[in-house]
Amino acid sequence: MNVRAAAAQVVFQVVDQGQSLSAALPAAQQNIRERDHALLQEICYGVLRWLPRLESITTHLMDKPLKGKQRAFHHLILVGLYQLGHMRIPAHAAVAETVNATKDLKKTQLRGLINAILRNYQRQQEQLDAQSVSHDAGKYGHPSWLLKMLKASYPEQLEAIVTANNTKAPMWLRVNRQHHTRDEYRALLNDVGIETDLHPEAADALRLLSPCDVSKLPGFADGWSSVQDGAAQLAVDFLQPQAGELILDCCAAPGGKTAHIMERQPTAKVVAIDCDERRLTRVYENLARLKLDATVLCADARYPADWWHGEKFDRILLDAPCSATGVIRRHPDIKWLRRASDIEALAILQAEIFDAMWLQLKSGGTLVYATCSITPQENSEQVKAFLARTADATLINRGQEADSDMEHPGRQILPGESDMDGFYYAVLQKS
Repeated sequence: MNVRAAAAQVVFQVVDQGQSLSAALPAAQQNIRERDHALLQEICYGVLRWLPRLESITTHLMDKPLKGKQRAFHHLILVGLYQLGHMRIPAHAAVAETVNATKDLKKTQLRGLINAILRNYQRQQEQLDAQSVSHDAGKYGHPSWLLKMLKASYPEQLEAIVTANNTKAPMWLRVNRQHHTRDEYRALLNDVGIETDLHPEAADALRLLSPCDVSKLPGFADGWSSVQDGAAQLAVDFLQPQAGELILDCCAAPGGKTAHIMERQPTAKVVAIDCDERRLTRVYENLARLKLDATVLCADARYPADWWHGEKFDRILLDAPCSATGVIRRHPDIKWLRRASDIEALAILQAEIFDAMWLQLKSGGTLVYATCSITPQENSEQVKAFLARTADATLINRGQEADSDMEHPGRQILPGESDMDGFYYAVLQKS
């Protein structure tokens, strides 16, 4: 399939049909040449990053919007505009290939319309580009509800957050210390020409200066390293698993943190649960590559009596379901799939899981509450409310930037901090 046609279909599936990019993109890649996979990803990510700008430009170039069965061609126009405005593809090639995509989309009669719109954009590009950033949604590439939250919660960091969200995410590695120390593996990477930076806190993390295919990483197939953002790796540094402990990884898919616990403390007995059977497939795959053995259960964390009849846990990592507003740079579709109303619903779910998991923790045990979100309602406000209703819970500060102010408990990492994703952690001990 023509790459532009595939891109238009993916954007249509995300924006109009509410599918996730992580599901739509791999499916589309099956229909194009392997050498075009990176191009398809670049176009889809770019259109979703700058959707309000592209929509604004399209509105000015069309007399009336494309509707119904023609909606895919609306998104094809966005694909063409993104190439012309943001990529280094020669303009004539971008226009020609986008127009040719009408064949694969089964509407060659729209060739003239697509061509005219893209040519008209070229003639008016400076004026249209300026107009497209005259409103906040276009300027920042974020929906209004999210910008409102960011302005209220992080007025001084707003620009930095949206800039980080609209930037390509780096590639972080987690070094498996059962095979090498971080410094030893860094030297192996250097020997094959892969340069890295150290993480200021995460003890097993390396950031690649230039992303590469995992097949080029020494010993990747043998489990010497894994791809995982630096902020996500901090979970185990906060958890501090000890030898022989019984540890629960709650909401564990895709299994990176489960594996990290076992790499850090191989004698720990780890139970990993998730309520989505399909997502658990990734947990099994990760454990198999790393040759690790955990008890994996498809289970709803709110109802532990349905799936756990053993002793209580020494430590629990509660990586709660969340809005994922901290990982937008990796998943730009989050901006268009989430709604403001989702946050309240998620906060209610998080509180239910929080209370249920606390009852499964031993006296003297540690629970780490974590999200990949940056909304206070899911993070500091969630933990503050939990502490207020839970007499035997005590907040423990760990890490260089952990807040001591009980009005804002825990550690909030914002997108781009030390080149990490946005994450939140709070460490609690049970008396």
